[in-house]
Amino acid sequence: MFPTPIEKTSRSWQLTYQGLLPLALITWLLPLIAVAIFSVKPSGDFTMGNYWGAPSSFEGIVNYTRVFTDSDMPRYLFNSVFITVPTVLGCVALSAMTGFALGIYRFRSNLFVFFLFVAGNFVPFQILMIPVRDLTLDLGLYDTKTGLVLFHIAFQTGFCTLFMRNFIRALPMELIEAARVEGVREWRIFWFVVLPLMKPALAAMAVLVFTFIWNDYFWAVVLTQGPESQPVTAGITSFNAQYGVAYNMLSAGSIIAALPPVMMFFLMQKHFIAGLTLGAVK
Repeated sequence: MFPTPIEKTSRSWQLTYQGLLPLALITWLLPLIAVAIFSVKPSGDFTMGNYWGAPSSFEGIVNYTRVFTDSDMPRYLFNSVFITVPTVLGCVALSAMTGFALGIYRFRSNLFVFFLFVAGNFVPFQILMIPVRDLTLDLGLYDTKTGLVLFHIAFQTGFCTLFMRNFIRALPMELIEAARVEGVREWRIFWFVVLPLMKPALAAMAVLVFTFIWNDYFWAVVLTQGPESQPVTAGITSFNAQYGVAYNMLSAGSIIAALPPVMMFFLMQKHFIAGLTLGAVK
């Protein structure tokens, strides 16, 4: 039923596995390696067709400096921060409360309400493009960071609720029943009993949502335009000029845009792994 661990296979298969693993890893990382190489090349290498060769001159410092000095990259980065951080806080706060209500309380329409939260995740987001855009225009939220934040909170809360509800249902109910016997109010049970136990799940959810929102490109293009409100994923397309593309600048901007989620993951790696695995085995 389960695959045999590599340690228990034959020696020939272990050597084959050890030989193929680096090749698979390099193949998987090849696009990122290509972008990193492009980011330190001069623009002339692209016009001469030097795509995979060594840079004719190392222009890494110049390219990365020009990304900040010759474009609106600082503003795009700040826009991403102002969009991602409130979205993460809103999703985590709402999903923690809805997960508590759906995971602890037993009422007739519990599963129906839970289904309403989860059902939105099964709708292809391309279908929502025109209705959401028209809604933001009617509400005066089009091309604003606030509109993008509210949309992401509404769209991501369903998945977060699914995650939190299942996590809370795995907690020992004896703790909650004991608190109720002592006369503790429900909001204090949530704040002082359940919420501390949810810290690994909250950390894991924060990392996931941060990555989803920071790397979002589709809705950043649909709901915003211009440097006043566009996040960095959409802003780096400004390096596409009318008569050509500054591939070296575009590559350097892509590397800069990818650093915050990577840093977020490594900073929260311990809590992230604990949140995903906690409750998997009783």
